[in-house]
Amino acid sequence: MTRRAVLWGGIAAVTVVAVVVAVVWFSSGASVDEPERGSAGGSVRVLSADLTGSGPGSLVRAMTMPGLHDVLERRMRAARVVYRSTSGDGQPTVVSGSVFTPSGDPPNGGWPVIAFGHGTTGTDMSCAPSSSDSLLGYADAVGALVRRGYAVALADYQGIGASGVHPYTDSRTAGLNMIDAVRALRATFRFVSNRWGAFGGSQGGGAAWAADEQARTYAPELKFVGAVAVSPLTDLTGLVDKAQHGTLTTEQTIVFSAIVRSLSRLHPEINRDDYRRGTGARNSDVDSPCSEPEVGSPADAAKKIEPDDVAPSSPVAADRLRHYLAQWALPQQRLSAPLYVWYGGTDPFIDPSWTADAISRACSLGGTVAVVFERDKGHGEINYTDQFDWLTNRFADGPVTNACA
Repeated sequence: MTRRAVLWGGIAAVTVVAVVVAVVWFSSGASVDEPERGSAGGSVRVLSADLTGSGPGSLVRAMTMPGLHDVLERRMRAARVVYRSTSGDGQPTVVSGSVFTPSGDPPNGGWPVIAFGHGTTGTDMSCAPSSSDSLLGYADAVGALVRRGYAVALADYQGIGASGVHPYTDSRTAGLNMIDAVRALRATFRFVSNRWGAFGGSQGGGAAWAADEQARTYAPELKFVGAVAVSPLTDLTGLVDKAQHGTLTTEQTIVFSAIVRSLSRLHPEINRDDYRRGTGARNSDVDSPCSEPEVGSPADAAKKIEPDDVAPSSPVAADRLRHYLAQWALPQQRLSAPLYVWYGGTDPFIDPSWTADAISRACSLGGTVAVVFERDKGHGEINYTDQFDWLTNRFADGPVTNACA
């Protein structure tokens, strides 16, 4: 696996989950939510979708995804949705995503739901999984979960796929987007349970963690069972210190550059030139994989950047960046349900001490945290079997070992 694939494709859960999850196809049968027919191969509105709502998670639009059916076979219902959500600072937003259910007969109570948090795909509108027939590589993972009997909600995250600015590494916003994707799923297709869990890695891991924190108060009508966060983005303020000392890894240079780009779009006082010079300025689009950078892949471009070329130009510039990252950092509040955290000791993107500190603070806030730390593993070097089994056990209300105890 290339370094570029790990970051820009998330944690490669795409193909791995598809392998480890049981491949049990449900009967295709007759669809109870047969979409309106349009021109051959064209996207049409989903007739079962309820567009009458107005609050977070309510639908603006729900359209079929005929191209995705060509990838995964016609064994599921799928829709690209645009729905209302909330940003981390409490402002109403509109975001996009995709939602799925099996096409067979639902179990009693409806299809249980997994909100799937994708890893970093970029910071631009063109980087939305829902706009791609392959879901930017996540189609296999979604298909595997649907075959296992789950409805799936895949948020694109704010500013990706719908107008607006993507607050890259703001896990609170991404977590709210995940929760509202579950609501949007239930407004799109019938026979979907109110019981749900979250599963994500890297950026999606932070989103799943944040969704766990907010589920109880933000969506009390839904029954949240727990979350799995693999190599989650929690508190990245340490990137600023490392940038000041010239100790960022190549991978962290990519993340740092993407964060600065995102923050400069959100806050006019953030000047990108305060964080780039020399090779850093010449390769300033290293953080934009959905555009065509001047030099190869983002990882290749990052290798050409000297550490001093992305360092904050002054203590004031460093403190400004640190301030915003601290506002985005996890944890922020008590967990709503058990959280499973996996992280590796050789992760080139996230220093393991950052994750350990976040877990410690989460424990102090209260809640149940299951932790697996593998000292010799990197950002996503796992097969996900244990993590998915843990979440399946949460749907069955099974016992959980608490690392905080």
